[in-house]
Amino acid sequence: MNDFLHQLPTFLGNHFALAALFVILLVALVAMEATRLLRKFKELTPAGLTLLINRENPLLVDLSARADFEKAHVPGARHVLMSQFDPEHKDLAKAKELPVVVMDKDGRGADKAAQRLVKAGFAKVYTLGGGVMAWQQAQLPVAKGNK
Repeated sequence: MNDFLHQLPTFLGNHFALAALFVILLVALVAMEATRLLRKFKELTPAGLTLLINRENPLLVDLSARADFEKAHVPGARHVLMSQFDPEHKDLAKAKELPVVVMDKDGRGADKAAQRLVKAGFAKVYTLGGGVMAWQQAQLPVAKGNK
């Protein structure tokens, strides 16, 4: 270990670009993790969503495209187009005390909707990590059609 510490300054001097890239990637990783830990909503795994459904009966909101929703969705999920998603809507506002789980096909677009729900005053907001695709990969049941 002592030999490593003696050779480190020489290595860093000879490979400055590599060392700088390492520092940049390390800072980016720490920043991403800090952001994830400080956000006001939580990401669920398919198993975690199953537990939440069995214990608290959450409102499930699927923001997938209509065709994707009709092919497969989590049973009990309500389809809402992202362009029509409004946390201030009177029907959704009634569910402020319920847990709300936001999902989409692949889990990439749900974070923005979850942030909007938190901003609108919803206390228990979750996203499904990996979206409906993760639900299917976990071999959990899916519903088909528009209901």
